[in-house]
Order: sequence, then structure tokens, then C-alpha cells
Amino acid sequence: MKPFLLLATRAEDVPADEEYALFLRFTGLDERDLVRVRMEAGPLGGVDLDDYSGILVGGGPFNASDPIEKKSAVQQRVEAEISALLDEVVARDFPFFGACYGIGTVGAHQGAVIDGIHREPISVIEVRKTDAGRADPLLRELPDAFTAFVGHKEAISVLPPSATLLVRGDACPVQMFRVGHNVYATQFHPELDVDGISTRIRAYAGHGYFAADELDLTLAAVQRLPVVHTGAILRAFAQRYARP
Repeated sequence: MKPFLLLATRAEDVPADEEYALFLRFTGLDERDLVRVRMEAGPLGGVDLDDYSGILVGGGPFNASDPIEKKSAVQQRVEAEISALLDEVVARDFPFFGACYGIGTVGAHQGAVIDGIHREPISVIEVRKTDAGRADPLLRELPDAFTAFVGHKEAISVLPPSATLLVRGDACPVQMFRVGHNVYATQFHPELDVDGISTRIRAYAGHGYFAADELDLTLAAVQRLPVVHTGAILRAFAQRYARP
């Protein structure tokens, strides 16, 4: 099987390594079949899509909607590299799945309006499939309504015409969409469990997701409801697009 490529952007080793382990777990892939590139560590270089079964993008602290003067040189480089890669991905309708930060990258590439109107505190929420979501192969094993981990400072407020809405939420309407047949992005985190999101809460405690005195409240918020279905999305992606 041709491997999948995981593009990661977290500079902190503990959450970065745990993110990779969680993607391995939920996709059902092993390390031979999921190649990780830490984009924050250096230039991406050339990516030949024909070498891979598909591409996955993890979350991270970057915000697509930040003004250019607030973006570090690393963030600007990463955004430019992903945008250039998406030119080919979208043109070829190549299998792609972006989680959280992925929704900003694909959304920005397709002309979505991304801002802070629909930001959500770190928590567990209920989301619902649309009619298109009910028919989508990645979501067939999930119930019409399911719980998911969220926590983001920006979101899509206007979906571009090229995108099909698959999952919606109350506070944040755009929770998952598809471009073409094979390019996916989620606002929620299908790659997380309670331990994984708790690691990130502690690692990014000073990054503006919650107030300095809200650490314990935030750790409790991700246990308010069980999250049991979302990992099936990544397994479905890996199974659907694995190719020799």
C-alpha cells in the first residue's frame, strides 16, 4: 500500500507526538503507512501526490484569519506551502482530510470567510449530519447526531460555493465539509480522545483558548459528554483511499 502523509504543525513535542499516535490509532494505520512531516521544523519540499494514498492535516495553534503582521515567518511559510499543495490536491480531487487547522487551510484556499464569529471554547458538543452528510461514505457509520471535541478561535462563517456542508453545529454552523468528492475538512477533532485533548489543554494553556484561572474548568468540560463515534471517520478515510 502507498502510505498516507500526515502534515503536522505543532512545535511542542509532547502534543505533536501524541497527535501522531492518535492518528495512527484512529486510522488503523501503522508507522510504515502514515508518514509524518513536521512542517514547523523546516520547508516541506516537493510532494509527489502519486507517492501517497492520501494526505491528512492535523490541528495546531495557527489561525488563518490572523492579520499578516501577527503571523510568524514559520506560519506564513506553512500557509504558503499548504496552499500550493492544495492547488494540485483540489485540481486532482486527491484524497485529503484536514482536522481543525485543516478547515482553515482548505476554507481559505476555496475563498471561505473565516473569522472569530463562531469560535467555540474547548468542550464537547453535539453536531448533526446534513442530508449530504447522511449520504457521505465517511459518515455512514455515524448516527445523525453525535458528540465531538471542539476548541477554536476562528471558524468559517460563510462557506464557499465549491464546498458541500456535511455536519453542522449550533454555535458553529460549519463543522465538516467536502470539496469535490475526496477533499474533506472538519472543525471538530475526530483524532482525539479525552487524554489527547487534555494533553493539548495543558500544552496550550497560555494561547488564549481559555482564561488563566480556567484550566480545571476546561479539563472538566471535555468530560461532560462521552465522545465515541468520531474516530470512525478517520478509519473510513484510510480504508476508502488506501491504494497499492
